[in-house]
Amino acid sequence: MSSPKPKTGSEVPVSEAINLLNLISYQEGSIVSRTIVSRETGNVTLFAFDETQGLSEHTAPFDALVQVLEGEVEVTVDSKPLRAKPGDVVLMPAHHPHALKAITKFKMLLTMIRS
Repeated sequence: MSSPKPKTGSEVPVSEAINLLNLISYQEGSIVSRTIVSRETGNVTLFAFDETQGLSEHTAPFDALVQVLEGEVEVTVDSKPLRAKPGDVVLMPAHHPHALKAITKFKMLLTMIRS
């Protein structure tokens, strides 16, 4: 059986240990993203948010799992705000309004699960 091939040059190499925090850098006043895995069944995207940057309330057609890697973020799901820090995960269900706002600079891994 052959190894899965990355679809684009931005994906992480297969069968290698990669430090996620080193794959993306903060940019002042911005949100930076990098897709590291893209498949029909879902995407995994790395984000770096500068302090106070955020994503306004929106919905998505798929479940999304936020894994905080560095810093702190306020995640709001269905108008319920919660604070997340490194090691925390937040499941944002499909078709439910959600938003994110950086409390400090923070990095997260976002997994979109298509089903």
